[in-house]
Amino acid sequence: QVRLVESGGGLVQPGGSLRLSCAASGFTFRRYAMSWHRQAPGKERELVAAISSLGGSTNYADSVKGRFTISRGDAKNTVYLQMNSLKADDTAVYYCNAEDEIRGYNYWGQGAQVTVSS
Repeated sequence: QVRLVESGGGLVQPGGSLRLSCAASGFTFRRYAMSWHRQAPGKERELVAAISSLGGSTNYADSVKGRFTISRGDAKNTVYLQMNSLKADDTAVYYCNAEDEIRGYNYWGQGAQVTVSS
């Protein structure tokens, strides 16, 4: 059974930091590119950050460059999103995604709420 379980969300003040984790199980984690997406109320889901299956390349949305860092720990089947200098505009539900483009598999987590407010 494939599972992606996000954790680490919550309420933080502007300028603060949070680290999201996504624990994966039920598939061969190292074969999958991993990414974080977010969806704010009334808006479409958008890509925040992605990391390749070998961890050699990353890419970020322009809105989070220099503030967010994606990383992966293949030994723990976990992907992380370190979020610094958080802004109110970062408030959203954050979703973890796993994709194997070669085999055509794509999985989503259930989401974690991040609220940036004073």
